[in-house]
Amino acid sequence: MPKTSARLLALLSLLQVRRDWPGALLAERLEISPRTVRRDVDRLRELGYPIVTFKGPDGGYRLEAGTELPPLLFDDEQAVALAVALQIATTTRAGIEEAAARALNTIRQVMPARLRHRIDTLQVTAVDRPGPDPQVDSGVLMALSAAVHAREVLRFDYGEQVPPRRAQPHHLITWGGRWYLVAWDLDREDWRTFRADRITPRTPTGPRFIPRELPDGDVAAFVTSRFLGSDGSGDWPCRGEVILDLPAAAVSRYTRDGVVEELGPDRCRLVLGSWSWPGLAAAIGRFDADIEVVGPAELKDAFARLARRYAAAAGSAGA
Repeated sequence: MPKTSARLLALLSLLQVRRDWPGALLAERLEISPRTVRRDVDRLRELGYPIVTFKGPDGGYRLEAGTELPPLLFDDEQAVALAVALQIATTTRAGIEEAAARALNTIRQVMPARLRHRIDTLQVTAVDRPGPDPQVDSGVLMALSAAVHAREVLRFDYGEQVPPRRAQPHHLITWGGRWYLVAWDLDREDWRTFRADRITPRTPTGPRFIPRELPDGDVAAFVTSRFLGSDGSGDWPCRGEVILDLPAAAVSRYTRDGVVEELGPDRCRLVLGSWSWPGLAAAIGRFDADIEVVGPAELKDAFARLARRYAAAAGSAGA
């Protein structure tokens, strides 16, 4: 029979994965007697865990939400997962970085040496993008999340815009290190993505609503298409194809959203998108190689415009 501490940990883990556990099934899973199950449940109750007993043919136990936080017990995998999640949370810009760091330090101090060594080998470094990257108040995130969960109309100030906005919140997401609210704008009668750091929620929230279906029914596809600036197809408004006199491996290292196809040891095909044709031509022109434009004609025209612009710039510089 496992030691008492190991049994309590296993019992608590089982109680957390489903709502109701028949006593006989718990005894079978833990390979102990129903009497031992009852005694172990009593021990967990003494530690502060709100475990209730339910009657019936399959009478058993249920772990309910409590009013106080009891001592937490984790198995090895849960402890490591928690430590990793807390370390990543220190890089989220969600206003919880300091609290996450303190929680991580608390967890680490009570870990056995074998587990402490495992998490110490993981070091996460947050590399900020150039320019300011605003942090979101954790209270705002909680308010937005609560409105999404309750399906209640949200009223909020948005930056310096007036009057306040009214929207049906659908999803709270992260994209490129920033937090956004995906919502149906009631005044504009269209879908919008709002930056969370610019939102100041107003209270109380409005009436409950029946959620609308997102375009394509998938929040990831919808958000991707909006940030690419398309009409919902999930693609860039301008997309072209060229052949570069460079190895595919050298091009793919610097191509995030494009498709690179190897045509030979020093030749590849690149399909890339951008906001505009001149922007696309400039993005391709950063590769130090000869370029053959496959299409479309708009991309060729953009290269011609840039060539004239660059030639004029070179002439003025030498004057």
